Formats: sequence, structure tokens, C-alpha cells
Amino acid sequence: MSGDIAVLLVDDQPLLRHSLRLLIDAEPGLRVVGEAGDGAEAVTVAVQTRPDVVLMDLQMPGVDGIAATTQILATVPSTRVLVLSMFELDEYVYGALRAGASGFLLKDSRPEQVLDAIRRTHAHESLFAPSILTRLVEHYLARPANSAASTVDGLTPRETETLALVGRGLTNAEIAATLTISTGTVKTHIGNLLAKLQARDRVQLVIAAYEQGLV
Repeated sequence: MSGDIAVLLVDDQPLLRHSLRLLIDAEPGLRVVGEAGDGAEAVTVAVQTRPDVVLMDLQMPGVDGIAATTQILATVPSTRVLVLSMFELDEYVYGALRAGASGFLLKDSRPEQVLDAIRRTHAHESLFAPSILTRLVEHYLARPANSAASTVDGLTPRETETLALVGRGLTNAEIAATLTISTGTVKTHIGNLLAKLQARDRVQLVIAAYEQGLV
């Protein structure tokens, strides 16, 4: 249906794509609109179907998932990419992030985690496997401080509270419950944080929270 979250499956294993299609199509509000077995095909199908979320494998023959992510986001910028990979090696994580991926899960994730990740990715809530997020933050903290530090002073007290909770990995609903505000207000605060900190997505807000000692 038109209101469903449209998902494109990209993986070179037909059996895995079939299993994911059965899982996703059985979930209310989600719908698979296409499949691709390699990166080049993924770009073509993404342009044709304009999915909301691409579930992207990284290691594929020919054009790999990182290159495909770059090309898809350049041609269909409204799409968000969620990586589902067998590997949690740093080179893949950082490569996927540089390409613009919004989240990174491992293929041993539980089915309910994958479905939740699709919804949260569509809702602009970047999602990473805990082990990956920990190393990701450590990687960024090891680098020289960036310009985000100077802009934190411009945050309101409530925006600072929100940033701290984002840094702890809380969802919008959990932040709303903690601060006793509506999820709509949380989304407003996060939108303000993204603009003020010049952050691309939620994971960059997590990094900013760590850089500022809020977590």
C-alpha cells in the first residue's frame, strides 16, 4: 500500500533475499519493492523503485555495497541505507558511513531487530549494532576535535539534555518518556540539534555527545 515503508533488498545470496522478503512482507506497514544481487543492479533498481530504505549488503561481486550506497544516495537522496553485513570490521563500518549509510547491523541480528531497524532508519533514527557503535565512537574520539565543540554552547538546556540521551542510545520514545515531553517535541529538538551541530544524522549526534562529555 502507498503508506507502507518501501524496502529494497540488496544481497548476492538469493536465499537470504528470499528469507528477508518473507519476513518484511509479513510485517504490517513494510513492503519489499525490489531486489538486487549486486551493486550495479541495486543502483538501477533504486532509481526505478525509489525505496524509502535500502537493506544493503557490502561484499558483492562487481560494484560493492559501499560504492552502491554512494551512487544510490547521489541519485535518490530521499532514500536511506541500512547496512546488513556479516562483517563488523572497521574498514567496512567507516566505508559505509562515509558513503552515507544511516545504520549498520550484523547478519546474526534477530528478525525483530531487523524490522525495528528498518522502521527506525526510515524515521531518521540511525541504528548501529552495540559493538559497532562503541568502536565507532572510540574511533572518532581518537581524532582531533572538530568544530562541533564550539557550537554546543548555542544549545538550549533542553536540547543539551536531549543530546545526552541520544548519546546514550535512547530512541525518540524513550527520550520523550525520560523528559516527560511528546515524541513530536523530541523530533523538534533533534532537528534543531542536527542543524546547530551541522550533523548529518543521529550517529554524528552520538559522537558529539561523547565529545562534549555528556555521556
